[in-house]
Amino acid sequence: MHPIGGKQASSHNNMQLPSHVRDHIETIAKHEQEFYSRRTFAERIADRIAAFAGNFKFVSLHLAVFSAWILWNTSHRFSHFDAAPFPLLDTIVALEAILLASIILMRQSGLGKRADERDHLMLQMLLLAEKELSAVIRMNQELAHRLDLPAAKDEEIEELAKPTPIDRVAQTIQENLSRE
Repeated sequence: MHPIGGKQASSHNNMQLPSHVRDHIETIAKHEQEFYSRRTFAERIADRIAAFAGNFKFVSLHLAVFSAWILWNTSHRFSHFDAAPFPLLDTIVALEAILLASIILMRQSGLGKRADERDHLMLQMLLLAEKELSAVIRMNQELAHRLDLPAAKDEEIEELAKPTPIDRVAQTIQENLSRE
């Protein structure tokens, strides 16, 4: 199971969080669980293999197997089945490397898809927040006008009250990045 959807926090920890924060955490956990439940069987297997290959047990196992292999095939006590320079071991390690690289690429591809989904969601939320914030600034500016406050004539506040031209901002960023 994924860490977000894994162990439940104690009720003591949940009491310290405001309800809207708990709601957000539950929403994020739900989205993560939905993403992980949509994975194919092959993706789940690749995730497990990559997780095992990425830990110290995997390294320790390989060190033990390689050491035993080399000791067996260099010792005078045993008959050698793969004499130095160990062509059979080389072939096995090369095949394992190819398979592990493919599995890790599969896993990275899945994680990349999830990151893209998160980025799209984040962009949507930021665009919505920008629109809502501009509306709040316009309302505050209107109140400032009615109360004849100095902030009503502040040029920076007037500029912030206008909707941000997202397409123009994106185009400007692309133009500036392409120059570098």
